[in-house]
Amino acid sequence: MARNVLGTELQSCSTDPVTGFYRDGCCNTGGDDAGVHTVCARVTADFLAFSAQAGNDLSSPMPQHGFAGLQPGDQWCLCASRWHEALEAGAAPAVVLEATHVATLEWADLADLQAHAAPPRAAAD
Repeated sequence: MARNVLGTELQSCSTDPVTGFYRDGCCNTGGDDAGVHTVCARVTADFLAFSAQAGNDLSSPMPQHGFAGLQPGDQWCLCASRWHEALEAGAAPAVVLEATHVATLEWADLADLQAHAAPPRAAAD
């Protein structure tokens, strides 16, 4: 069973859009995940602009990969190193701690992740 940064069972990050290195909705990682896609982030316009400027445009659709592009408020498994770069640049998106893989702690301090904890989503009407 995969663990999150809080030491409990890893929760799903997003199935709409479907995320994760393995496209299973979770920020799981393994030896074939060179990018360490372990941070479940709730993206913001600032972060999307930062990521595009850093060479990874996450907001533009790429239909050839079944990717509609991210919008502010979407949740997505980010590379731990990119989240840390965004933190240092003042553009770090909120983090869903329960869905962020424990491997993230090799790249970021728990205190920094907790300081950027995403608020719970409002219940759907």
